[in-house]
Amino acid sequence: MDYDKLSKDILDLDSKIRFVGVCADSGETRYGYQREGVKNMLSHDESKKSNLQAMTRWGPLATKICRGRHTMAEDEKIKRMTIPLGIDHVMLITTEVTANLEIINNILKRLENWRDENVLSAVL
Repeated sequence: MDYDKLSKDILDLDSKIRFVGVCADSGETRYGYQREGVKNMLSHDESKKSNLQAMTRWGPLATKICRGRHTMAEDEKIKRMTIPLGIDHVMLITTEVTANLEIINNILKRLENWRDENVLSAVL
């Protein structure tokens, strides 16, 4: 699975997308891109803690409810999305708070296409 390319493709969808990254269960961002000129709101350690919290939300208890597709939160300064990628990776996306529904839908469509491509390639 090419998480690096997927992250870059999503960042390139719109200038209001601030950051796209994929983290593993360690909380470290393994693949990711931040838009040039965007300032971090969290330190490295704070980002890692935030990533671990996101991983926890998609852990074993979440699968008892149902298999989640994505979550989204809108804060005063940014919008945040988390998307599970298999059982051991989570994609984290932040956008400007002014990002509209069209941008969010484009992100979700790209992810859906990526999932379809990867399921198909795994079968072939």
